[in-house]
Order: sequence, then C-alpha cells, then structure tokens
Amino acid sequence: MDELLRFLLTESPTPAPLGSVEDWWTRHLQLSSRFSLPVDVAFAGGFSADRLGYAFASGYHSALRTLLPQLPPQHRYALCVTEAGGGHPAAMQTRLTGSVDGPLRLEGTKAFVTLGTAADELLVVASEGQDAQGRNRLRLVRIDSRRAGVTVTELPETPFVPEVPHAELRLHEVAVAPEDVLPGDGYERYVKPFRTVEDCHVFAAVLGWLLQVARRSDWPDEVREELLALAVTMRGLAQADAASPSVHLALAGAIDLFRKRVDGLGALWEQVDAPTRERWERDRLLLNVAGKVRAKRRETARQKLSTPE
Repeated sequence: MDELLRFLLTESPTPAPLGSVEDWWTRHLQLSSRFSLPVDVAFAGGFSADRLGYAFASGYHSALRTLLPQLPPQHRYALCVTEAGGGHPAAMQTRLTGSVDGPLRLEGTKAFVTLGTAADELLVVASEGQDAQGRNRLRLVRIDSRRAGVTVTELPETPFVPEVPHAELRLHEVAVAPEDVLPGDGYERYVKPFRTVEDCHVFAAVLGWLLQVARRSDWPDEVREELLALAVTMRGLAQADAASPSVHLALAGAIDLFRKRVDGLGALWEQVDAPTRERWERDRLLLNVAGKVRAKRRETARQKLSTPE
C-alpha cells in the first residue's frame, strides 16, 4: 500500500504521450514489474495514462489477471463472452465439442471482444452441451489468438475511448488441448465474478488517472485527498470476495461516492489542458456502461442480505 500511495503522490503527473495500444502495453508491462498486485498495476496504469481509454485498458487487463492469477503477466488477454444474443448463459452458441479422451474443437462467433485485436491469448466461453434442465454447461477455454481457425476482425471505433480496439471473433474447428479448458463452471467461476472484479479494477484505474489530472492541474488538496480515500476503498474491495453480497453493496456505495465526487468537480475542469478536458467529455460515458448490471447486482445483494438464512 505504501509504495502505491507514494507513487500516486510523488510520481511525475505529466505522462508521456501514448500513441497506440503498443505504447500503452509497453508502459503497462513496466508497471507490472514494479507492482505485484494487479489492482496496484491498475492504479499505476491509470495514473501513467495520457487519456481515459488507456487507463481503462490497464484496469481491464489487471482485472483478468486477478480473476485468473495463473496467467503470465507478460501476455495480453481478452475475455470472449458476448454473442449476437448477448452475454447471458442461454445466449451462448459457441460450442466446445469432443471429449477429454479425444480431439476437442471450438466452433462459433463472439460479436464484441474488448482488446480483441491486441490480445495474445483469448479466453473463450463455450458450451459443452446442456444439463438435465436444458441449461448450457459452460466452460472457459484459453487459446492462442494466432491458432489455426481463429479469425479476429477489428470493429469500427466506439464513440468513446476509441483508442481501445474491439473485435469480432470467429472460431472454426479450432483445436483445443484438454489443458486449455480451465477447471470449473465457465459462468459461475469466471464470467459472473468478472463483472465485479472488472468494476473494481477499472474504477481503480480511473481514480489513478483522475489523481494524475488533479495533481498536474493544481486541484485543491481536499479534492485530491478525497480521490485518494476512494482509491484506498476501491483497492480493498478489489482484494475481497467478488461473489460476496456484502462486497457488492460496498462496491455500489463506493461507486456512488465516486460519481458524486466527479459530478462535483465542475469548474475545476477549466484548469485542465484542453485536449485532456475534451477527451474527458467524450470518454466519461464509459463510466455508465453496464449500469443496469450494477443496479441488478445491488438489488440482488440487498435481497440476499435481508433474507434470513
């Protein structure tokens, strides 16, 4: 904790320009060798980013490394969930066929993969069939993005954080080794908790970025200290149980406090250089993505905690 706080309070708040995803990755790797906790890398990556898009990229990648700590930090990853019908388990049409005793194959299409064209490895959610109730039995499969049968096609830029690439993924008879299939239920063990893990790490990265802007734009000490307090809170939540209803409620409260602090910045943005201010106005819509999912997670947590066991 002390090392991270020193970094956020004493590191130069003037980041070098990042002209591409490759530039971001080079800097992210440097920070990964300095900080052992992925959430600390998210904070530092946000602080070192010259724009919100690259802060998000550090938060997203750090979240995947928290979800799957066995992943080597020197590789880039993308979680491949969303299909034409959405990201719900019932919408998964991508198939993992075969058996552990014979050849396994992946077949299907993912409609929207964040950082897909930049990924070295893909983490693909696929169905291996239905259970007795007719529900998809999902697994998470880890494959090299250059494996035969894998086609990654870049999608048009999004209206906000356009620096972050997204892609469509097509899989055709992709060979899968048994060790490529990660243990456990693909949805319950990986996809479902990732929504919470991602929120913690992405908001951590955004807080790191805002602390950098606050320092170089000479925002009042009180504002910087409130952002720092929120950072400490988010860091603790990032290390807590992502499946816990109590954590879900605490995270919802922390995000509410974050929004109130950001909404209260007002005229302070006039002290920020024009390119940063203009990108912020464009990119802040990122913070509203998955709002319905967060609201549902909060309500479910309230219901669980209010129901006697």
